[in-house]
Amino acid sequence: MTSSATGQVSPQTLRKVIVAAGIGNFVEWFDFAVYGFLATTIAQQFFPSGDASAALLKTFAVFAVAFAFRPLGGIFFGRLGDRIGRKRTLAMTILLMAGATTLIGLLPTYAAIGVLAPVLLSLIRCAQGFSAGGEYAGACAYLMEHAPNDKRAWYGSFIPVSTFAAFASAAVVAYALEASLSAEAMGSWGWRLPFLIAAPLGLVGLYLRWKLDETPAFQAVAQRHAVAHSPIKDTLRNHGAAMCYLGAFVSLTALSFYMFTTYFATYLQVAGGLSRAMALLVSLIALMFAAVVCPLAGLFSDRVGRRKTMMTAGVLLMVAVYPSFLMASSGSFAASIVGVMLLAIGAVLCNVVTAALLSETFPTRTRYTASAITYNMAYTLFGGTAPLVATWLITTTGSNLSPAFYLIAVAVLALIGGLALPETSRISLHDVPSGDPLNDARYSVKSQIP
Repeated sequence: MTSSATGQVSPQTLRKVIVAAGIGNFVEWFDFAVYGFLATTIAQQFFPSGDASAALLKTFAVFAVAFAFRPLGGIFFGRLGDRIGRKRTLAMTILLMAGATTLIGLLPTYAAIGVLAPVLLSLIRCAQGFSAGGEYAGACAYLMEHAPNDKRAWYGSFIPVSTFAAFASAAVVAYALEASLSAEAMGSWGWRLPFLIAAPLGLVGLYLRWKLDETPAFQAVAQRHAVAHSPIKDTLRNHGAAMCYLGAFVSLTALSFYMFTTYFATYLQVAGGLSRAMALLVSLIALMFAAVVCPLAGLFSDRVGRRKTMMTAGVLLMVAVYPSFLMASSGSFAASIVGVMLLAIGAVLCNVVTAALLSETFPTRTRYTASAITYNMAYTLFGGTAPLVATWLITTTGSNLSPAFYLIAVAVLALIGGLALPETSRISLHDVPSGDPLNDARYSVKSQIP
């Protein structure tokens, strides 16, 4: 039951909220993970070319194009979520995402319909990007607006847990397919199976989300008739600076996340010389490690605060990224595991603190819009392009370690922006002030910088 006075919910309700929020996020990232893990196979099916590197670059380009539609989805679904509520909006995003992912599994290849195949693949990926634009920030807001103030990062950490679990599941499926099917069977029909899994998962997620109530914070705003009529205008006018600061930090979250989860499976094959199956196994071990570490990172952030968590994450990534890439390119299975885990620790801290900051930085009436735009702009610029930029850097410089220096540069930018934000670990997301919520000093960046 929800307490209208305090906004607190029962542990039973919180468990249901975690599952409902996590399953949609799982479907979203499962698809993106499968696409990354099977990049070399997809390149052969949709971009046949005598140059394997060129085909791989085209495959990752389609990966990046999908991200261009994430900010548009963030604007559309964010505005919707701040006007009609989190629950109904999240039901729409999971339905669109699951449907688009299933269509990829049914798509004819280049051999069947020629150039139309990569065109259709690109269009479907754009639809996925559009729906994903409203998913992650909305799921975070939905969960955070139910969670107690002093344990928000811990409860919120289960969103990143579902993310890493999705990547781990995708790695398991991809590894099982690689290990059990011949190259001919994999190219003919095996690559389709992971995408088709999205259909039943999406239906389960839709059912779970539809059964739950709206969040206490949004209900309070709605009861006071304080729902924003123009969330985008209000957001940009009152929270533009906070969006820029948070976006700078989220850029590191995005880059480290995709370096660690999606690109490394390819890097281990290209730079380290590992087989595709061995590379996927390394990724699987690291992803399971990341999922286990997430709740611990949440406890850490709730204890020390958001600013110290951001600082810790940034410094860890800058220190660990070079040896991480060095070990991953060694060709050693054991060294590759250690290298990827080094990068995973900083990436996990970034993801967990970002999940909390997306909701804590903005007030209820514009929270969905502001967080969705901020998150998706950063992920479009730095996450979706990560595999493409990393591949391009290696091709251009001839150095397998060049992506490490790119991540260090982004980490410096992220810390400058992130540490300009106030400490928000204990503020309430449920209280609606009697005046204009947009002028509430709790969400004023200038008034809170220590």
